[in-house]
This record gives sequence, C-alpha cells and structure tokens, in this order.
Amino acid sequence: MTTALTVPPSRGFSTFLFSELALDLDALEADIAFLGIPYGSAYSFEDITNDQSRMPTAMRRASDRIVRSLERYDFDLGGPLYDGRDIRTVDCGDVRTDIHDLKSHLARAEQAVRKILKAGALPIVLGGDHAIPIPVLRAFEGRGPITLVHIDQHLDWRDDFNGVTDGLSSPIRRASEMEHIGEIFQIGLRATGSARIEEVEAARAYGAHLITAYELHDAGMDAILERIPAGGQYYITIDLDGIDSADAPAVAAPMRGASPFCRRES
Repeated sequence: MTTALTVPPSRGFSTFLFSELALDLDALEADIAFLGIPYGSAYSFEDITNDQSRMPTAMRRASDRIVRSLERYDFDLGGPLYDGRDIRTVDCGDVRTDIHDLKSHLARAEQAVRKILKAGALPIVLGGDHAIPIPVLRAFEGRGPITLVHIDQHLDWRDDFNGVTDGLSSPIRRASEMEHIGEIFQIGLRATGSARIEEVEAARAYGAHLITAYELHDAGMDAILERIPAGGQYYITIDLDGIDSADAPAVAAPMRGASPFCRRES
C-alpha cells in the first residue's frame, strides 16, 4: 500500500508554470511549491467528482498559455513573472485520494502543506472547491498570527451544511476557530448564497471585515487595501465565483451582480 501524499499531475504530467515535478516532500528544495488539491468534502454523492475537482489539471494546462515562457516580458507586470530572480518552483502534484476512504485526502492535504512549510517553501494551492482552505489553513498551526484575505461572492460561515462541517460553505467559519488566524477580510461579497442572518451575525461578532462588491466598486481597490494592516503574514484564498460571472460563468453557484474583480471597457 502506498504511503505517498501526492501523485503526479494527470494527463501528460504537465506541471504548473513550467515548474519541476517534486513528489518527495521530505526532500523538498524550493522557494515556491504548487500543490493540487482536487477534492473537498462533498455534500452529496454527486458532488464528489464535481467540475471543480478538474481545476488543478485545467489550470496546469492553461498556465503555459498565460505565461508563454518565464523569461518573457509581461506588460501587465512590467517585466518577467519572477522579475529575473533565481526562484526555484516545483509542482508537488495532486493530493492522493482513496476510493475506500473518501475523507482521507483531507488529512493528506494537511500533511502535504505541513511538509512544504517545513521545507521553507511558499505553498500555492490549486483547488478544488472552496472546502480546500480548511486543511490547508490547519497546516499553518503555530505560524500565526495570519491575516486571512478572502475573495468571494459568498460569506462561507456556515457551521455545517447537510451535516458536513468542513464543506465549501464553511471554510471561513472553521478558520475563525483556529488560534493562528487573526483578522479576516472578506472582499467582493454580493447577492445570496448559503449564509443566513445568523452566519452574518457570527462573522460580525468575530470582527470580520465584510466588504461588499458595491463598497469595493465605490471605494476602489486602493482604499480597501489600505484597511489591511501592513507588515504581517497573509493567507489569500480566492473562490472563482468572486470573479464576475460574465468572466467565470462555469462556477458552481454563479449569482447576479457585477463583481469588481473583472475588466470592463469604459
């Protein structure tokens, strides 16, 4: 029986952004480690292999179209992606799953991130639905305080949904219970989702900064970023439905309302 935490990326072994494949997490040498976590904690049998579970593969396949080659000049960045610095990046593959134990991958995800952090690398995680941050954030235990920056159209503060406490509606609620998580900034909230009044009240009682899409439109990105304390440690989680539905229509729960995270012609 294998004890490996990860497996190679599927479909041609293509890695993210031309990075080196590195499956031995105990011998990891890297500055940045990409890790695919395709599966979260499903609410129903049909949700186990949802469209989001295919995203790590899709992002790897698209990455060499976004950046044609790492030495190329990127006009959006004002230079090459890594600014000409000697940065070693690796792709640790996807967290291994077990058809006989549909929750075991969550423990392996946490273990994989812990090993990446122990190696001194920055983990960049490719999900997967928005249950993914729960095991990832648990791996940061003892490394706080961490400011959590959450970009999403939904609040994600449910204590449980269908009896599941670690699903895609609950990552920020679970994060709020972790001692190493400090301030929480939730940016781009709009329309409706799983949140009820009690979840909004719980978020406000914690002291979470709830910034709606309308507020971000009106105040502007610079003004919102000024509210986030400088000089700290940050974990940024992006749920794709925080992007405008016109630009990301294939998310699981697209909602009305214009997200500020999009480009529009004036």
